[in-house]
Amino acid sequence: MTDLREPEHDIRDDDEGLSKETFENVTKAIDADDGQRLDTLLEPMHAADVADLIEQLTPVRRRAFLDLYSGEIDGDILSEIDESIRDEVVEQLPHDVLADAVREMDTDDVVDLIEDLEEPEQQVVLAALDDSDRAAVEQSLTYPEYSAGRLMQSETVTAPEHWTVGETIDFLRQEDWLPDQFYHVILVDPRRHPTGYVTLGKLLSSRRNVPLRDICEDSFRTIPAREDEGEVAYVFNKYHLISAPVVDDDDRLVGVITIDDAMSVLDEEHEEDFLRMARVSDESHVSDGPFQTARQRLPWLVINLFTASLSALVISLFEGTVERLVILAALMPIVASTGGIAGTQSLAVAVRALATRELTSANARRVIVRELFAGMLNGLGLAVLLGLAGTFILGSPGIGLVLGMAMIANQIVAAMGGVLVPLTLSRLGLDPALASGTFVTTMTDVMGFFAFLGLASWILL
Repeated sequence: MTDLREPEHDIRDDDEGLSKETFENVTKAIDADDGQRLDTLLEPMHAADVADLIEQLTPVRRRAFLDLYSGEIDGDILSEIDESIRDEVVEQLPHDVLADAVREMDTDDVVDLIEDLEEPEQQVVLAALDDSDRAAVEQSLTYPEYSAGRLMQSETVTAPEHWTVGETIDFLRQEDWLPDQFYHVILVDPRRHPTGYVTLGKLLSSRRNVPLRDICEDSFRTIPAREDEGEVAYVFNKYHLISAPVVDDDDRLVGVITIDDAMSVLDEEHEEDFLRMARVSDESHVSDGPFQTARQRLPWLVINLFTASLSALVISLFEGTVERLVILAALMPIVASTGGIAGTQSLAVAVRALATRELTSANARRVIVRELFAGMLNGLGLAVLLGLAGTFILGSPGIGLVLGMAMIANQIVAAMGGVLVPLTLSRLGLDPALASGTFVTTMTDVMGFFAFLGLASWILL
């Protein structure tokens, strides 16, 4: 029997839904080729927990799992599986199982699934859909990637704008095609232009003769189908939307975006910014192999190698100073590393503020001034500590003075660089999270070494 006992990702004992004990029992069932035991273990589990289990398995064990359990993979599980391994899962599923699964999915989930598949798998998915769903999916795929048109679901609940509450309730009760979950009834005019929407709560709590126009929500706004999904997530978050109708170039209703999809985009954008600030590809996943992981990280390490050479060049300019005062070599990292931390703090705040639109051209000057004074205050506080350390521990007030002055200078550079670099990249239309860290780290290292060694040459020699 093939050895399946490869190291899995760690499962904590307190994991909700997928405990360590359950995970171990599932892997034992897989190793024993016991499909009946596997069905018994997974039957009470939520689809999201089953998807989490699939993601945690090693590739070898995952293939064995799908051989045993593929007939039970439904639309709920398939839509929950992370896109990093979803292609692998889809390729292994029998065509009839895949077809049954996609029929259960909303059109937005089908679009999310199909857009990353190869042509043969795409055709299998499309062929499984009925005519109306297939047309809706194909229409969504005509919109740009990462747009509202790709994010929306085509299933919408609408009512003519002249209807009353009673007419709408009667309509909803007799229709059997309604989505499993929806939050608003969208009002449309004869040309299918959205004119407002009514929450289900208002609908159920109003008298039957009340016109729908009288209980429309003030939060109503439409989203162009070509709008970037990041802008969609921002609008949902800022205006506390639950759902929003999507319109085409002629302002006709073509779909609706719900809060769960918008918040997923917001989470993905935050995760992407976090990874990019660490100079890690946003395509990195814990399921990646070592060679793929190394290939994603190596380019940024090479770039960092060249930027670090600038620091070495600055140090070489003061070679004589370091030779005469060897203690300086031991103290240099104090200034550089403290400046690097300060720069990272300022950078993290600035990048987040840019992403959430808290930092704009309107308040940029105030934020820059704030960072300037914060850097000065931090520098002064650290300078006092280093001055005392230099005097009483090293026995050299001169070294304490040099350390303190260099620290003030580097803290100001770090604080200013942390906000000015991402602001500049944003103005140039570049992603501030992608390259800001490299520039800020280089600035703090170069200026830290230059200030420290330059002041040492001037004061101590």
